[in-house]
Amino acid sequence: MTDPTPEPDVERDGGDADDATRTASEPPRTDAEHDRDAARPIDRLPYDDLVEAAAEPADDGGSAPATDAPADPSAPPVPWARFGAETQPLAEEAIDDGAAVDVDDPTVQLSRELSELAFQRRVLHEAADDRNPLLHRLRFLGITTKNMDEFFMKRVGGLKQQLAAGVTETTPDGRTPQAQWEAVLDHARDIFERQSRCYAESIEPALREAGINVVSWDELSEREHDRLAEHFERQVMPTLTPLTFDPAHPFPFISNLSLSIAVLTRDEDGEQRFSRIKVPQNRPRLVPVDAVCANPGGTETAETATDGETNRFLPLERLIEANLETLFPDAEVVSASTFRVTRNAEVRRNEEVAEGLIEMIEDVLRQRRFATVVRLEVADDTPEEVRDLLVEHLDVSDREVFVRPEPLALDGFEAIVDLDRPDLKPEPWTPQRHPRFAGVDADRPQDLFAELRRDDVLVHHPYHSFGGTVQTFLDAAAHDPDVLAIKAAIYRTAPDSKVIGSLIDAAKNGKQVAVMVELKARFDEENNLRWVKRLEEEGIHVAYGTIGLKTHSKVALVVREEDGDVATYSHVGTGNYHSGTAKGYVDLGLFTADEAIGGDLVNLFNSFTTHARHREYDRLLVAPENLRSRVTELIRNEAAVAREGGDGRIVAKMNALEDPEIVRELYRAARAGVDIDLIVRGICRLRPGIEGLSGTVRVHSVVGRFLEHSRIYYFANGEGEGEPAYFVGSADWMTRNLDRRVEAVAPVDDPDVRAELETVLAHMLADNRRRWMMRPDGSYAQLEPGEGDPVLDTHERLAERARRSAPEADTRPASNDPGREPEVDLDEVYTDVGDP
Repeated sequence: MTDPTPEPDVERDGGDADDATRTASEPPRTDAEHDRDAARPIDRLPYDDLVEAAAEPADDGGSAPATDAPADPSAPPVPWARFGAETQPLAEEAIDDGAAVDVDDPTVQLSRELSELAFQRRVLHEAADDRNPLLHRLRFLGITTKNMDEFFMKRVGGLKQQLAAGVTETTPDGRTPQAQWEAVLDHARDIFERQSRCYAESIEPALREAGINVVSWDELSEREHDRLAEHFERQVMPTLTPLTFDPAHPFPFISNLSLSIAVLTRDEDGEQRFSRIKVPQNRPRLVPVDAVCANPGGTETAETATDGETNRFLPLERLIEANLETLFPDAEVVSASTFRVTRNAEVRRNEEVAEGLIEMIEDVLRQRRFATVVRLEVADDTPEEVRDLLVEHLDVSDREVFVRPEPLALDGFEAIVDLDRPDLKPEPWTPQRHPRFAGVDADRPQDLFAELRRDDVLVHHPYHSFGGTVQTFLDAAAHDPDVLAIKAAIYRTAPDSKVIGSLIDAAKNGKQVAVMVELKARFDEENNLRWVKRLEEEGIHVAYGTIGLKTHSKVALVVREEDGDVATYSHVGTGNYHSGTAKGYVDLGLFTADEAIGGDLVNLFNSFTTHARHREYDRLLVAPENLRSRVTELIRNEAAVAREGGDGRIVAKMNALEDPEIVRELYRAARAGVDIDLIVRGICRLRPGIEGLSGTVRVHSVVGRFLEHSRIYYFANGEGEGEPAYFVGSADWMTRNLDRRVEAVAPVDDPDVRAELETVLAHMLADNRRRWMMRPDGSYAQLEPGEGDPVLDTHERLAERARRSAPEADTRPASNDPGREPEVDLDEVYTDVGDP
């Protein structure tokens, strides 16, 4: 682990303490001046001092004169930044006098659904921001499509179920399901319009300028038409199944998220018929024109599409539409246009009465295919009669129809995103070896466990290699003759999971292995079902979850015999045991030999495999047992310190702040004078910066190359006045995480690990490139570097920090090298499917 104590020549994140005294005539800060960590501990400093702290600590141990937060909430919070892009307000009414508002008033809670859409706007901005490399921007257009697909399947699907059931109960922000549904569709419509404009007016012209052309059929020559027609007949046509709707044929079933072509034909008698053609999902969405024309009978690949200085691609739907006469030889093609259907994924059964959880999950997967339609996207050139036909037979309202310019489904452009064009992409990132894991590998397990006994270790993905840390830990345990048992909780894992392979190896090596697999992990049910069957075939003890609760904790436990005694080694993480997402999700993992935490994990795993839940834990905060009560106690404690004239301070990093009661507790703490920074990636119900209510609260959101997924909680007086408490773990401050999921959050005691957490938070609170700040009305403004000032990008700076601290290459031979990961492909990992 990098020594967190700053040396004089170590770069630190923050500005010089005397920077505010510089005059306008003085030169701007140099990059070296900015590129420094905050040297003073975050528990002793209010917000401004955190990001302005000097490199050298003060003689008094780090405390510095307090300065007030910016009086004007519209002013940038740091002198080296300005506000740039903005999102729409979410609150319908302003609050002028926060002191007069009760914390139970619905006006102080933002809409959960609209707040999630505000996050999607920030994601979409990554595509619109021309400071980003072009193919990175195209990739984020696709990410926006995937995120919005999931939002409609889950959240809009749930709202439609409430509407169908006649639910009129209001949410904490005062909206009925009907009002939520209408507001969501209005905001989503604006997002879709912006996404389409971004592609048509910015991305597509920039691609052409870079020699990458998404062409239409009419742009191609007759020779190319002939070649592509041959390719269509040999490679595409056999996969198509046109379905006609007429008195002899029922309206065809339209599968979820499938791209379809609506075809109107006229027969010899002048009668028009509607047919649907599903664009095959097992064929590349973009056809590389030059590669196919050179070899019409071959199979096109992304590799063949990279030859030459210019790349031309024809969308598969355009190729099908150009050859419809082959599919309908005896009819006149009147029109052809694309459309897309989204269905509700909120298909559930009562697990308490299900005969078996596995059978229930399999049934849910089947039902999703036929669930209610919640969105219909149609191309803007779709004839009105076709649109009306789709609306009628798919049973959607006009509000649920989104008319968009083609191409629809902007997540199908992988062939372009994957082009070998380093000039159009961010510099590739390779996760680095962790310094504390440098001298160990799975073949020398005794070295690894000795290192963990020495001090706790914090790993930070994707900056640190998952394979070289977590996977090495599990591999070593699986092959160590002194290890007696391994236990792990799996929420999501990779389809080709080495984690599962290690657990199977452990069982074959005579270890007691117990695995808690959450079958209800949204959209990963099918993958988890496969692993359950494989694990059980290997004789491994498998638990499927807890009735009424999802198991969302990310924990592993190794039990080892040492000197005639039994020792435990624990891993408590913020992310899943998934090697793929570990390359793109920002997550933390705490390794500790602390006996109390190990004992708590023993009890937690016993609650998974028995009928009784363990209610008492010594160190861990476990939901739904003690997590909510402890978080509430910690917030109230900071408020009590502030009321007595002390320095109350909370810094909390999470994916979502949704629980209404936690929001109220934070308002009460702010009124007491607690200084609060909330780094919330996505949903946030709290409205910051309202005098008399939340004037001491700032809400930040970092959106960029990696998906922020870690959870860090810091309370300046959590272990007594002036004695801070730090926590990391799996739980967000959402009602479901606090009350309806099994979560595990671990205290952090090791001074070095605490310093690492402070450094992460300091980088994020000084960011002037990827950070957004929420305003009192729920809108967000993105920070940008001031003129002449260097760029402080959290992801780039933490990556560079990991690169600098990585050890020199280990030249010792090893027969089992679990952690040498190649260049990272970040596609498919940004969307946080079902796990925020």
